[in-house]
Amino acid sequence: MKESLDKTKIPQHIAVIMDGNGRWAQQKGAMRIFGHKNAVTAVRECVEGCAELGVKFLTLYAFSTENWARPKDEVDALMELLVETIAKEVPTMMKNNIRLLSIGDVNTLPRKAHNKLKEAIELTKANSGMTVVLAISYSGRWEIREAVQSIVEKVVNKELKIEEITQEVIAANLNTKNIPDPELLIRTSGELRISNFLLWQLAYTELYFTEVLWPDFRKEHLVQAISDYQKRERRFGLTGAQVK
Repeated sequence: MKESLDKTKIPQHIAVIMDGNGRWAQQKGAMRIFGHKNAVTAVRECVEGCAELGVKFLTLYAFSTENWARPKDEVDALMELLVETIAKEVPTMMKNNIRLLSIGDVNTLPRKAHNKLKEAIELTKANSGMTVVLAISYSGRWEIREAVQSIVEKVVNKELKIEEITQEVIAANLNTKNIPDPELLIRTSGELRISNFLLWQLAYTELYFTEVLWPDFRKEHLVQAISDYQKRERRFGLTGAQVK
């Protein structure tokens, strides 16, 4: 299927809501963390697939601010898994020239996880290939609130006039200020919502939903999503005739 894609219409930024780990584990009579551990293969497949196709940015919704309310045992296991996975994948990222970034309130992470994340970001910062963005302890509403507070502070300090607050100014105060908006959002597990993810950035993003549970997600599913994306007409408020 990869050969059937139009290489001139590959989305430059793909965002993914990696959903269904718990249900995948429950279907197999296992604890939820079993699903999270098996999801690492899906992450690797998605990263490799995007790099092979020439995608420039891949943002993965790894842990939301709402996820902190999950059972403590699950959260602790997820944080430990995060540390282990980053440590294992950094050599591969270096080998493949992949840069790692993060968005979200990372200061809320346990110290070990926070330090490992910062270390990986520092080690890969000079890489010039694809950028993988981990959304950790992230929510869209939190990000917008942080941006509003930053802009208000600038107005109070007379660094910015109210009439100077444009869409560009708001975007420049978001966590994603140096990252282009996603052209394609993929959500697995059959859920049909965006779950407080990249609320500002998804304004004109094409949404793709699949029944596949995240631990089962492979390169062929990525290709299917991009193939569906390429069949759509992106009009940005214009008419079909104007776009053509």
